[in-house]
Amino acid sequence: MQRDPVDFAVDVAVIGAGPAGLAAAATAAEQGLSVVLLDEQAHPGGQIYRDVARAGVDRMQVLGNDYAAGRALVERFAQSTARHVGGAAVWIITRDRIIHYLKDGRSQSITAGQVILCTGAMERPFPIPGWTLPGVMTAGAAQILLKSAGVVPSQPVVLAGCGPLLYLLAWQYLRAGVRMAAIVDTTERGDYLRALRHLGGAVAGWREVKKGLGLIRSIRRAGIPFYRAATDLAVEGDARATALRFRVGARSHRVETDLVLLHQGVVPNHQITASLRLPHRWDDQQLCWVPQADAWGHLALDGFLTAGDGRGIAGGAAAALQGQLAGLAASHDAGRMSELERDRQAEPLRSALRRQLHIRPFLDALYRPKVQHRVPADDVIACRCEEVSAGELRRMVALGCMGPSQTKAFSRCGMGPCQGRLCGLTVTEVIAQARGVSPAEVGHHRIRAPIKPITLEALAAL
Repeated sequence: MQRDPVDFAVDVAVIGAGPAGLAAAATAAEQGLSVVLLDEQAHPGGQIYRDVARAGVDRMQVLGNDYAAGRALVERFAQSTARHVGGAAVWIITRDRIIHYLKDGRSQSITAGQVILCTGAMERPFPIPGWTLPGVMTAGAAQILLKSAGVVPSQPVVLAGCGPLLYLLAWQYLRAGVRMAAIVDTTERGDYLRALRHLGGAVAGWREVKKGLGLIRSIRRAGIPFYRAATDLAVEGDARATALRFRVGARSHRVETDLVLLHQGVVPNHQITASLRLPHRWDDQQLCWVPQADAWGHLALDGFLTAGDGRGIAGGAAAALQGQLAGLAASHDAGRMSELERDRQAEPLRSALRRQLHIRPFLDALYRPKVQHRVPADDVIACRCEEVSAGELRRMVALGCMGPSQTKAFSRCGMGPCQGRLCGLTVTEVIAQARGVSPAEVGHHRIRAPIKPITLEALAAL
C-alpha cells in the first residue's frame, strides 16, 4: 500500500489552524524547519477566521474588518513551506510526540521533533432549564454557520447571556438582515463595579472598548428589545423551544421564540494537554482549567509547546502573537537560531502582546458568568451525552464521589461522545459546591484516548 505523503517525520507539528497555529507554523517554517499543520477543518482559519480565504465580498461586509484581517495570516502561511493537512482529527498524541489522526476514514501518523498545540477555545457550557431542547444552540455555533456557509436564521431569534461574542453576533446578524426578538444580557451593575478595579487596563485597551461600545450602539439604534441584568433564565418547551423566560429585578419576562442562542464566554480546549497528563491549574478569573506553560509556551514535557486560547483566553490578535513566539521558541530549540536572535525577534512581539492583554482582566471581571448559570439546579441536565442531572451529581457526592473521574463509575458522566467537553466544567463546579471546596481541589475529568471518535475499522487498520 502506498504511504500517505504526510505519513512521515517532521521537525514541527502544529495542531490547530486558527490564528495561533497559522502564526506558529509560518514562523517555524520561515526558519527552515519542516512543518506540518493539522486541523479538523478543510481550510485554514480556525473558528475565528473560519473560511476567511474563501469568503466573498458580501460575507466579508457582514462579518466585519476583524474577520477580514485573518486573510493576512492565511496568506503568510500559504507563502511559507509549511504543509497544511485539512480534515485531520487528532485522536491521540503520545508523550514521545507521535501524532495519530483520522483523515478520510483512515488513521495516519506523524512523528514530530516538537509539537505546538494551538487547540483554541470552546464555548462554556450554559446549563439552564431547557438548554437541551431542539431550537437551543450556542452563539458560537450560529456564527460558524454564518462564516462557513452564510446560513442565518429565517425566524426571529433571541440571543441570551454575556460576553463580547453576543454583541458581535447581534451586530453581524443586523448586517445580514436577521430579525432578533430580543437580546437578554445577564451583565449586572455589580459586574461593572467589579470591572472598575481594572479600569486602567480598559483605558490601555481603549480601541477594543470603543469597538464594543460601537456594537452596542448599533444594536440599540436598530430598536431590538434589550434586557439588562437578566437572571433565572429558562427555555420553555416540550418537544422544542417555544420561549425564553427570565427575570429583570422583580419583574418576570417571557419572549416567544423557537430559536435561542446562548453564550457566556469561551474556555480553553484542554483535551489534548489533559490527555498527556500535563499539569493544569484552575484559573479563578476565567473560571476554567489552563495548562501550565512558560512565557514561550513550553509545557511541562520536552518537545511540547502551546499557544493561543488553548493556554488561556486572550483573543485572536493575542493568539497570533503567542503563535509567533512559540514558533521562535521551537526554532531556537531545534538549533535554527541563537538565543540572542530569538530574543531580538521576540521583543516587539512581547510588547504587542502586553498591549493586547491589558484589557483582559477588565473583560474577565465584567463578563464573569453567574453561579446560577454555571452550577445548575437539581433538575437541570449537566451531562447531555449520558443525561445526568445536577441533582444526580450531588447524590453521588453524598455517596462519597470526590471528583469528576469518579462520576464515570457512578453514572458514565463524561463518557459520552463529547468526552466531557460539554459537561466538564459544570461537573467540577457542581461537585465543588456540594463538597464545599474549590474547583482546584476537585480536579477535572481524566481524559483518555481516543480524544475524537474513531471506528473499530480504522483502529483495526493500524
